[in-house]
Amino acid sequence: MSENFEYSYSAERQSEIDAIRKKYLPQNEQEDKMEQLRKLDGSVGTRALIASMALGIVSALIFGVGMCCFLVWSLWVLGALLCVAGIIGMLVAPWLYRKMVEKRKAEIAPEILRLTEELSQK
Repeated sequence: MSENFEYSYSAERQSEIDAIRKKYLPQNEQEDKMEQLRKLDGSVGTRALIASMALGIVSALIFGVGMCCFLVWSLWVLGALLCVAGIIGMLVAPWLYRKMVEKRKAEIAPEILRLTEELSQK
């Protein structure tokens, strides 16, 4: 009588099973707070980055059109005005980023401090 015991283990399969299982388990309150803290911290610079990048890109395009007016179409006054407007926009973009980050930090600071206090006490 031949009774063979066969066992195979796959780390990839086990990690996939664990990931699926974790979706259906009730979440721990502390893990939930930590996730909330990570999301709040990550959201600080997102809006500011989008706004400052948009301003910088639009300003660079305006500057480029001004250079075209200047060099290609010989529209000296319009080209100079567009170039100056583009340069001003590009110089304002980093300032806009810093101000928006400072404002967002001030808005979410109480919530961040509350969550860190709760998590550090446990």
